[in-house]
Amino acid sequence: MLEQMGAAAKAASYKLALLSSREKNRVLEKIADYLEAQSQEILLANEQDLLEARRNGLSEAMLDRLALTPARLKGIADDVRQVCNLADPVGQVIDGGLLDSGLRLERRRVPLGVIGVIYEARPNVTVDVASLCLKTGNAAILRGGKETWRTNAATVKVIQQALEECGLPAGAVQAIESPDRALVNEMLRMDKYIDMLIPRGGAGLHKLCREQSTIPVITGGIGVCHIVVDDSAEIEPALKIIVNAKTQRPSTCNTVETLLVHQGIASAFLPALSKQMAESGVTLHADASALALLQGGPANVVPVKAEQYDDEFLSLDLNVKMVADLDDAIAHIREHGTQHSDAILTRTLRNADRFVNEVDSSAVYVNASTRFTDGAQFGLGAEVAVSTQKLHARGPMGLEALTTYKWIGFGDDTIRA
Repeated sequence: MLEQMGAAAKAASYKLALLSSREKNRVLEKIADYLEAQSQEILLANEQDLLEARRNGLSEAMLDRLALTPARLKGIADDVRQVCNLADPVGQVIDGGLLDSGLRLERRRVPLGVIGVIYEARPNVTVDVASLCLKTGNAAILRGGKETWRTNAATVKVIQQALEECGLPAGAVQAIESPDRALVNEMLRMDKYIDMLIPRGGAGLHKLCREQSTIPVITGGIGVCHIVVDDSAEIEPALKIIVNAKTQRPSTCNTVETLLVHQGIASAFLPALSKQMAESGVTLHADASALALLQGGPANVVPVKAEQYDDEFLSLDLNVKMVADLDDAIAHIREHGTQHSDAILTRTLRNADRFVNEVDSSAVYVNASTRFTDGAQFGLGAEVAVSTQKLHARGPMGLEALTTYKWIGFGDDTIRA
């Protein structure tokens, strides 16, 4: 089955690579329209997935990721339309010039070919990946989690209908519907057809892909994100940012998981934090120093476990640790962070500069929420993933991250001397 899918995707990628921007946008506009026109079928499939997921004891965080609503589906369709408005990077000349040999050389952006994506209970990823791949002339093979196979199947059916009505092969976007995990292992070795693999899920999935894949892998999406509260921070603005970073949508990878509080501000800040977190329904997991200042407050507070510094809560839970200084905070981030998104709240320019320069994450913020690490928020349109590695893309992966380049030489019967 996968061999046939791979061959179909590769054949489709050759046709997609030749499309003009106008032709690609026409497909995307039709996909967006069909997502809204056939929303009932998709939402019904999603309800069935949710029902089964609840029976299987899926966590509230995962249920939130899995759930579609009419408003969320409309938002997904609008994201596709936003991709239409983005500049098409394919064909862009990156650089070049005339060489001494007389050869005119240029470096031009081209599609990667076929993108494989393995993800869990995130039905929005299906559309995000499809729209970005199509905009950049790439075919896509998608393998969503078993929790969302009905939703993915219904969504891909709509996408393929739009493709065929535009005269393009349905093989341009395909989904592996079977929940058989053996197919994942088979997919990891489809280097004959798949040019780049993107896993979007937990640490176990990333480890499997890094160790078993014969295809280049882009890893990311695991966000153990930190906010440092410097001793110069202003308490009210800091609390506003922390509430946003923790509670706006706790199940996302750019949600803050650990708060590092400078000991110089702790006695004033932590009681205020307790009050705010109680109002926001957040449970605090505190180290011994912070616990002593938090126990008398209204927030639910428990001792932190060492392993919680290395994991995503994806829920209304927040680690709180007191640090001696900025060096201490940076050392903690280097040991426990995932190079996703980290922030400092400070009114000291020197500390802001140090944090930006010394914290090696894909997104670093000064006096801003970590929740901004998102393709749409960055002006990239929908994202295919958030890369936490350094090659070949980093941070939210938009259109340019789904292209490579080729060198093109133009001569006049030119030969090498």
